[in-house]
Amino acid sequence: MSAAAAAAAAPPQSELRLVVLGRAGAGKSSAASTILRLEDPEQGTDTAVKHRGEAAGRQVVIVSGPAWFGSACDPEERRKHISSVIALSSPGPHAFLLCVPVNQPIDGEDKALDVLTALFGSAAVARNTIVLFTHTEELEEDENLDEYLVTWRKDLQELVERCGGRYHTLETRGREPEEGKAVEELLQKVEQVVEDSETQHLICPLYQEAEERVRERQVEVVRQRRADKEVSPTDTEQEENITEEEMEAARDEAERSVGDLNVDVEDIFPPTSVSPSSTAPSFLWGLWVKLTGWLRALPKMVRREALFGALVGLFVGGPIGGMVGATVGSVATEVSRRKTQKTK
Repeated sequence: MSAAAAAAAAPPQSELRLVVLGRAGAGKSSAASTILRLEDPEQGTDTAVKHRGEAAGRQVVIVSGPAWFGSACDPEERRKHISSVIALSSPGPHAFLLCVPVNQPIDGEDKALDVLTALFGSAAVARNTIVLFTHTEELEEDENLDEYLVTWRKDLQELVERCGGRYHTLETRGREPEEGKAVEELLQKVEQVVEDSETQHLICPLYQEAEERVRERQVEVVRQRRADKEVSPTDTEQEENITEEEMEAARDEAERSVGDLNVDVEDIFPPTSVSPSSTAPSFLWGLWVKLTGWLRALPKMVRREALFGALVGLFVGGPIGGMVGATVGSVATEVSRRKTQKTK
């Protein structure tokens, strides 16, 4: 191994690298802001971004980007987004955080896990992904997230099960001391992921390719910086005399300038696979928005039961679905009312 390659050794393992994923509006920026206490995180950016800071006594790097797993962008644009996220989180993330709004129907998150598996292997989901629930403020004040998932959201439970049963939320209804505790608990779960895995971070061919490209680019950047300072030893002397400090100082620029990686987006993303603009998800989303808007006007006691009944009607479909949903909602409301009276 040359001196330059040795100098380009991976960053210390004391640094936790997190890749935050999620559809638009899922809370990616809010998650990064909460973990690193950022005052002005990028909002709605169409490129990958990287933040570095300290959280709960640990050095943490957070990389987030557009929802490339569900966007309708062309293949080359998608390849660019994926390559950028990989390069910025090279030599490999310790965990993926999949942001999922707890108050909305699944809209591509299951496909996101399929894409992670196709890109990075099954371990990326089974060992290295944590579901990060967002929008929990929409739950009732006395409603526990665990109970909500078990009682009402089997679809979200299935996502969690695919991720090895790992999930978390950073939202604490505005109580700042508890927010710090939530961040601490999340990072403990990430460290548990590292401890349980066979490697210190995710390792796969794509990340190995990215790290090689980053190291090569680091050497080029150092040489260019020396040339700009009119330091002109031979190429061999340049490579042999490159220091670890110079390589590390050039890393950010090297990561940003890595080109497209060898991502076979055509096979992973068939034309009809992961588009959030398809008719069925859009129709379902429109119904959900109308339904939740109506439910907010209902008294708390019947809101959850009405939601349950409406969901039954929504998924059964047709006139029969409407009757079944109404019946289920009425029964659930009555059971809840009697239970409330009995406990008084």
